[in-house]
Amino acid sequence: MDLRLKGKVALVTGSSRGIGLAIAQAFAAEGCRVMLSARSADTLREAEATLGAGGNTASHVADVTQPDDAARLVQATVAAFGGIDILINNVGGGGGGRTIADSTDEDWHATLEINLLQTVRMMRLALPHMRGRPGASVVNVSSISGWSPQLVSSGQYGAAKAALIFDAERWALEFVPSGVRVNTVSPGSILVADNGWDRYRLANQEYFDDYVEHGFPMGRLGTAEEVADVVVFLASPRANWINGRNVPVDGLEQPYAARNRRPY
Repeated sequence: MDLRLKGKVALVTGSSRGIGLAIAQAFAAEGCRVMLSARSADTLREAEATLGAGGNTASHVADVTQPDDAARLVQATVAAFGGIDILINNVGGGGGGRTIADSTDEDWHATLEINLLQTVRMMRLALPHMRGRPGASVVNVSSISGWSPQLVSSGQYGAAKAALIFDAERWALEFVPSGVRVNTVSPGSILVADNGWDRYRLANQEYFDDYVEHGFPMGRLGTAEEVADVVVFLASPRANWINGRNVPVDGLEQPYAARNRRPY
Protein backbone atom coordinates (compact mmCIF):
# COMPACT_ATOMS: atom_id res chain seq x y z
CA MET A 1 0.00 0.00 0.00
CA ASP A 2 1.27 3.44 -0.95
CA LEU A 3 0.87 5.58 2.19
CA ARG A 4 1.29 8.79 0.10
CA LEU A 5 4.10 10.00 2.35
CA LYS A 6 6.88 10.52 -0.16
CA GLY A 7 8.44 13.95 0.30
CA LYS A 8 6.57 14.72 3.52
CA VAL A 9 8.53 16.25 6.41
CA ALA A 10 8.33 14.26 9.64
CA LEU A 11 9.71 15.56 12.93
CA VAL A 12 10.10 12.72 15.44
CA THR A 13 11.11 13.54 19.00
CA GLY A 14 13.03 11.04 21.09
CA SER A 15 14.14 9.29 17.93
CA SER A 16 17.69 8.16 18.63
CA ARG A 17 16.69 4.70 19.86
CA GLY A 18 13.83 2.37 20.70
CA ILE A 19 10.33 3.14 19.47
CA GLY A 20 11.30 6.62 18.28
CA LEU A 21 14.10 5.32 16.09
CA ALA A 22 11.83 2.62 14.67
CA ILE A 23 9.26 5.31 13.82
CA ALA A 24 11.90 7.46 12.12
CA GLN A 25 13.15 4.48 10.12
CA ALA A 26 9.62 3.64 9.01
CA PHE A 27 9.01 7.20 7.80
CA ALA A 28 12.33 7.21 5.95
CA ALA A 29 11.39 3.93 4.26
CA GLU A 30 8.23 5.62 2.99
CA GLY A 31 10.28 8.40 1.37
CA CYS A 32 9.79 11.06 4.05
CA ARG A 33 12.29 13.70 4.97
CA VAL A 34 12.95 13.05 8.63
CA MET A 35 14.22 15.25 11.45
CA LEU A 36 15.62 13.18 14.30
CA SER A 37 15.89 14.63 17.78
CA ALA A 38 17.23 13.54 21.15
CA ARG A 39 19.32 14.87 24.02
CA SER A 40 22.50 12.99 23.11
CA ALA A 41 24.60 13.99 20.11
CA ASP A 42 26.33 10.61 20.09
CA THR A 43 23.17 8.53 19.89
CA LEU A 44 21.72 10.92 17.31
CA ARG A 45 24.75 10.46 15.05
CA GLU A 46 24.35 6.70 15.29
CA ALA A 47 20.63 6.95 14.56
CA GLU A 48 21.14 9.21 11.56
CA ALA A 49 23.70 6.77 10.18
CA THR A 50 21.15 3.95 10.31
CA LEU A 51 18.75 5.96 8.16
CA GLY A 52 21.40 6.50 5.50
CA ALA A 53 22.66 9.47 3.54
CA GLY A 54 21.02 11.35 0.71
CA GLY A 55 19.84 14.63 2.19
CA ASN A 56 16.49 13.31 3.43
CA THR A 57 17.57 13.01 7.06
CA ALA A 58 18.74 15.61 9.56
CA SER A 59 19.19 15.64 13.31
CA HIS A 60 19.10 18.20 16.08
CA VAL A 61 20.14 17.86 19.70
CA ALA A 62 17.33 19.09 21.94
CA ASP A 63 15.75 18.52 25.32
CA VAL A 64 12.11 19.23 24.51
CA THR A 65 11.29 19.73 28.19
CA GLN A 66 13.23 23.00 27.82
CA PRO A 67 11.19 25.65 25.96
CA ASP A 68 14.16 27.21 24.18
CA ASP A 69 15.41 23.81 23.02
CA ALA A 70 11.96 22.88 21.74
CA ALA A 71 11.68 26.14 19.81
CA ARG A 72 15.12 25.67 18.25
CA LEU A 73 14.20 22.13 17.20
CA VAL A 74 11.13 23.34 15.32
CA GLN A 75 13.14 26.16 13.74
CA ALA A 76 15.87 23.73 12.69
CA THR A 77 13.31 21.46 11.03
CA VAL A 78 11.78 24.32 9.09
CA ALA A 79 15.23 25.58 8.08
CA ALA A 80 16.27 22.13 6.87
CA PHE A 81 13.10 21.09 5.05
CA GLY A 82 10.90 24.16 4.60
CA GLY A 83 8.06 23.19 6.93
CA ILE A 84 6.53 20.37 8.93
CA ASP A 85 3.91 17.92 7.69
CA ILE A 86 4.03 15.38 10.50
CA LEU A 87 4.87 15.77 14.18
CA ILE A 88 5.45 12.65 16.27
CA ASN A 89 5.67 13.41 19.99
CA ASN A 90 7.44 10.29 21.18
CA VAL A 91 9.45 11.65 24.13
CA GLY A 92 8.26 10.25 27.43
CA GLY A 93 9.27 8.42 30.55
CA GLY A 94 8.74 8.12 34.25
CA GLY A 95 10.89 8.17 37.30
CA GLY A 96 10.87 8.44 41.03
CA GLY A 97 8.74 6.49 43.48
CA ARG A 98 6.38 3.85 42.09
CA THR A 99 3.81 4.32 44.86
CA ILE A 100 2.17 7.45 46.25
CA ALA A 101 4.01 6.92 49.52
CA ASP A 102 7.37 6.73 47.75
CA SER A 103 6.83 9.50 45.19
CA THR A 104 7.55 13.17 45.72
CA ASP A 105 6.14 16.37 44.28
CA GLU A 106 9.25 16.56 42.14
CA ASP A 107 8.57 13.09 40.72
CA TRP A 108 5.09 14.17 39.66
CA HIS A 109 6.19 17.49 38.19
CA ALA A 110 9.04 15.88 36.23
CA THR A 111 6.86 13.08 34.87
CA LEU A 112 4.10 15.43 33.78
CA GLU A 113 6.68 17.65 32.08
CA ILE A 114 8.38 14.91 30.09
CA ASN A 115 5.15 13.26 28.96
CA LEU A 116 2.40 15.87 28.82
CA LEU A 117 3.68 19.43 28.98
CA GLN A 118 6.42 19.06 26.38
CA THR A 119 3.86 17.49 24.02
CA VAL A 120 1.60 20.53 24.36
CA ARG A 121 4.61 22.78 23.82
CA MET A 122 5.74 20.97 20.68
CA MET A 123 2.26 21.11 19.15
CA ARG A 124 1.98 24.81 19.92
CA LEU A 125 5.36 25.50 18.31
CA ALA A 126 4.85 23.29 15.27
CA LEU A 127 1.29 24.31 14.38
CA PRO A 128 2.17 27.54 12.53
CA HIS A 129 4.48 25.51 10.26
CA MET A 130 1.89 22.75 9.65
CA ARG A 131 -1.16 24.91 9.05
CA GLY A 132 -2.62 24.43 5.57
CA ARG A 133 -0.19 21.71 4.49
CA PRO A 134 -2.11 18.83 2.83
CA GLY A 135 -2.28 15.77 5.04
CA ALA A 136 -0.71 17.44 8.08
CA SER A 137 -0.86 15.23 11.13
CA VAL A 138 0.22 14.92 14.77
CA VAL A 139 0.58 11.58 16.54
CA ASN A 140 1.27 11.56 20.26
CA VAL A 141 2.71 8.41 21.80
CA SER A 142 0.88 7.54 25.00
CA SER A 143 0.67 4.12 26.69
CA ILE A 144 -1.86 1.57 27.87
CA SER A 145 -0.70 2.72 31.31
CA GLY A 146 -3.01 5.65 30.62
CA TRP A 147 -6.02 3.49 31.44
CA SER A 148 -4.69 0.36 33.11
CA PRO A 149 -1.97 0.04 35.80
CA GLN A 150 1.18 -1.70 34.63
CA LEU A 151 3.83 -3.76 36.35
CA VAL A 152 6.75 -1.40 35.81
CA SER A 153 5.09 2.03 35.74
CA SER A 154 4.04 4.54 38.39
CA GLY A 155 0.88 6.47 39.15
CA GLN A 156 2.39 9.71 37.91
CA TYR A 157 3.34 8.08 34.60
CA GLY A 158 -0.16 6.67 34.15
CA ALA A 159 -1.74 10.03 34.94
CA ALA A 160 0.42 11.82 32.36
CA LYS A 161 -0.32 9.26 29.66
CA ALA A 162 -4.04 9.34 30.49
CA ALA A 163 -4.01 13.09 29.87
CA LEU A 164 -2.63 12.56 26.35
CA ILE A 165 -5.42 10.11 25.58
CA PHE A 166 -8.12 12.29 27.14
CA ASP A 167 -7.06 15.42 25.26
CA ALA A 168 -6.67 13.81 21.82
CA GLU A 169 -10.19 14.70 20.72
CA ARG A 170 -10.02 18.20 22.20
CA TRP A 171 -6.76 18.95 20.44
CA ALA A 172 -8.08 17.47 17.20
CA LEU A 173 -11.11 19.77 17.35
CA GLU A 174 -8.87 22.77 17.95
CA PHE A 175 -6.62 21.86 15.01
CA VAL A 176 -9.38 21.07 12.50
CA PRO A 177 -9.56 24.65 11.15
CA SER A 178 -5.82 24.44 10.41
CA GLY A 179 -6.23 21.18 8.48
CA VAL A 180 -4.16 19.19 10.99
CA ARG A 181 -5.28 15.85 12.43
CA VAL A 182 -4.30 14.80 15.99
CA ASN A 183 -4.31 11.19 17.15
CA THR A 184 -2.74 9.11 19.89
CA VAL A 185 -1.09 5.69 19.80
CA SER A 186 -0.86 3.68 23.03
CA PRO A 187 1.75 0.93 23.00
CA GLY A 188 1.47 -1.93 25.42
CA SER A 189 4.55 -3.54 26.89
CA ILE A 190 7.32 -3.28 24.31
CA LEU A 191 10.62 -5.10 24.63
CA VAL A 192 13.54 -3.02 23.37
CA ALA A 193 17.18 -3.48 24.31
CA ASP A 194 17.93 -1.59 27.55
CA ASN A 195 14.42 -0.21 28.01
CA GLY A 196 12.42 -0.55 31.23
CA TRP A 197 11.02 -3.96 30.39
CA ASP A 198 14.40 -5.29 29.30
CA ARG A 199 16.01 -4.15 32.54
CA TYR A 200 13.13 -5.59 34.54
CA ARG A 201 13.46 -8.89 32.69
CA LEU A 202 17.17 -9.15 33.47
CA ALA A 203 16.68 -8.30 37.14
CA ASN A 204 13.50 -10.32 37.75
CA GLN A 205 13.48 -13.20 35.27
CA GLU A 206 11.05 -15.35 37.28
CA TYR A 207 8.48 -12.57 37.70
CA PHE A 208 8.93 -11.52 34.08
CA ASP A 209 8.32 -15.03 32.74
CA ASP A 210 5.27 -15.39 34.99
CA TYR A 211 3.85 -12.06 33.86
CA VAL A 212 4.32 -12.93 30.19
CA GLU A 213 2.65 -16.29 30.72
CA HIS A 214 -0.39 -14.86 32.47
CA GLY A 215 -0.67 -11.42 30.92
CA PHE A 216 0.06 -11.87 27.21
CA PRO A 217 -2.35 -14.07 25.21
CA MET A 218 -0.01 -13.83 22.20
CA GLY A 219 2.87 -15.17 24.29
CA ARG A 220 5.28 -12.26 24.05
CA LEU A 221 5.83 -8.53 24.40
CA GLY A 222 5.57 -6.24 21.40
CA THR A 223 8.33 -4.79 19.23
CA ALA A 224 9.22 -1.21 18.40
CA GLU A 225 8.63 -1.91 14.72
CA GLU A 226 5.05 -3.02 15.40
CA VAL A 227 4.34 0.31 17.09
CA ALA A 228 6.08 2.23 14.30
CA ASP A 229 3.90 0.61 11.62
CA VAL A 230 0.74 1.88 13.32
CA VAL A 231 2.15 5.36 13.96
CA VAL A 232 3.21 5.81 10.34
CA PHE A 233 -0.12 4.62 8.97
CA LEU A 234 -2.05 6.85 11.36
CA ALA A 235 0.05 9.85 10.37
CA SER A 236 -0.40 9.18 6.66
CA PRO A 237 -3.08 10.49 4.29
CA ARG A 238 -4.42 6.93 4.15
CA ALA A 239 -5.80 7.55 7.66
CA ASN A 240 -7.41 10.89 6.84
CA TRP A 241 -10.77 9.85 8.35
CA ILE A 242 -9.22 8.99 11.73
CA ASN A 243 -9.03 12.04 13.95
CA GLY A 244 -9.00 12.66 17.69
CA ARG A 245 -8.69 8.97 18.48
CA ASN A 246 -6.49 6.67 20.54
CA VAL A 247 -5.24 3.45 18.98
CA PRO A 248 -3.92 0.74 21.35
CA VAL A 249 -1.02 -1.36 20.08
CA ASP A 250 -0.89 -3.94 22.84
CA GLY A 251 -1.37 -7.47 21.53
CA LEU A 252 -4.43 -7.97 23.75
CA GLU A 253 -2.30 -7.48 26.85
CA GLN A 254 -4.05 -8.31 30.13
CA PRO A 255 -2.33 -6.13 32.77
CA TYR A 256 -4.35 -7.37 35.72
CA ALA A 257 -3.77 -11.06 35.04
CA ALA A 258 -0.63 -11.23 37.16
CA ARG A 259 -1.39 -8.53 39.71
CA ASN A 260 -1.32 -10.96 42.65
CA ARG A 261 2.18 -12.01 41.63
CA ARG A 262 3.67 -8.51 41.51
CA PRO A 263 6.85 -8.16 43.59
CA TYR A 264 5.70 -5.09 45.54
